[in-house]
Amino acid sequence: MQQNHRKVNVWDTYVTRKDGGLMHFDILAPVDVTDPQLIYEYGQAYLATKGQGGQALAAAQCRFCHVEQLQPEMEHDIASKGFFVIEMEGCE
Repeated sequence: MQQNHRKVNVWDTYVTRKDGGLMHFDILAPVDVTDPQLIYEYGQAYLATKGQGGQALAAAQCRFCHVEQLQPEMEHDIASKGFFVIEMEGCE
C-alpha cells in the first residue's frame, strides 16, 4: 500500500456567530492554494452551511497556521469542494 504524502495548508479561523458566540474551525486546502481571498471564500461557503453566512471573515479572523499531512477522511471534500473544515468549537 502506497502512503499518501500530499500536504494541506491549515488556516486557523475564528468567527463571531450571529448570536455573539465564537466559532473556531480550521480550513484545510491543498498546499498550492495560497490565495487568502480564496480561503475566505471557502470559509464563507462553510459558514453558509451553518446558518452564519455573511459573518466577517478576513485576515484578522483567518490566518495561515501550519502544513500537515492530508488524511484520507479529508480527501473527498478537498476533491469535490477544494477544502475541508475541522470544527473545533462553537460550530454546532
